[in-house]
Amino acid sequence: MLVRHLNLTDFRNYTTVDVELVAGPNVFVGRNGQGKTNLVEAIGYLSTLGSHRVSSDHAMIRQGQEAAIIRARLEHSDRQVLAEVQLNRSSANRAQVNRSAIKTRDLPRYFSSVLFAPEDLALVRGEPSGRRRFMDELLVLRTPRMSGVMTDYDRVLRQRNTLLKSARSSGLKENQLSTLEIWDERLVALGSELIEARGMLISELLPEVASAYADIAGAEQDAKLSSFLSIRSQSTDDDAEQDSSALSGAITAAEAAVDFKNSLARLRRAELDRGLTLSGPHRDDLVLTLNRLPARGYASHGESWSFALALKLASAQVLRRESSSGDPVLVLDDVFAELDVSRRARLANAVEGFEQVLITAAVLEDVPEALAAHIVHITAGKIVDPEPLAEVEETGPSAGQPGADPAGEVQND
Repeated sequence: MLVRHLNLTDFRNYTTVDVELVAGPNVFVGRNGQGKTNLVEAIGYLSTLGSHRVSSDHAMIRQGQEAAIIRARLEHSDRQVLAEVQLNRSSANRAQVNRSAIKTRDLPRYFSSVLFAPEDLALVRGEPSGRRRFMDELLVLRTPRMSGVMTDYDRVLRQRNTLLKSARSSGLKENQLSTLEIWDERLVALGSELIEARGMLISELLPEVASAYADIAGAEQDAKLSSFLSIRSQSTDDDAEQDSSALSGAITAAEAAVDFKNSLARLRRAELDRGLTLSGPHRDDLVLTLNRLPARGYASHGESWSFALALKLASAQVLRRESSSGDPVLVLDDVFAELDVSRRARLANAVEGFEQVLITAAVLEDVPEALAAHIVHITAGKIVDPEPLAEVEETGPSAGQPGADPAGEVQND
């Protein structure tokens, strides 16, 4: 899958912009704060419905405006798809494909990308929530229906926690206990499916991570992944390193259901005391080890960067192996400045086989020459000395469709 053309309206610091892209590497160059990362953020949004920088869609709408539009012409083999999404401040977002309205949540079915940015160092050094989000976003890219499973699980979890808080404040009543058991059944069913899916994903990522780490670091090291399952933990703490009995490989949904039920029964008193659900996939973790030591806390800065990059490259390999629409678009946001010369060269070799790679850099010299074939210069939200652009396909969506009558104007890289 390739992005052939990107058009933005009132997105971040762009009033409007058109960018023509090519197969292979594309480099966006500009000083910090000019808008280069905004371009890849917009492309990433089409595949994940989220930003790698902020949690709210509103932050991506230009200051003072009510809507922003992301429009991309995608290509696979001889087929072209026009994908569009309108982000709204005061109403639900809207999306369309080839000018036909679709549910926004279905947009990732048409496009996949894998993005690596400096923030991804937190995958190694940060909290479990970031690693859970990494796994779940990849699951949705592979199997879009998992988005519904995750949404339903979160809804049931919130309902169950509300009941636990109510029982804590008023004392558990018999009718609350029976209601809690109903929520338990639904939580176990949904949570077990998610636990199984994550476990299978980790098994597939494991050899790819080991290979990618060796490619980037230039040395064979024992980079491994495993699951920390709170349903098998004897502790209610979130720290996976404190309870090796909870570390696991792949697990079936049936096995997870048995362990989940037993865990809820064992923790019932503690949950009522704290008003929280203390086990389940919302408290699990992806455990990263390097040479049999936890990468979090033991890996050096360079090793942490290499591990985080390996996770993203492994994700791209898993997606390309299963995709019927070609490789995911690989995005490297301000990565090369953090690497030494040898790691830059090895990373360039590792990504050269992908159909399309998008790179941002403040200094062009940081990017290996092999990846600097197509360069787009950006200054203050404008494309400077661009190559001639192909005529834009319909610069405004039709009336009544996503993007119709967008209010226009401002925001930053």
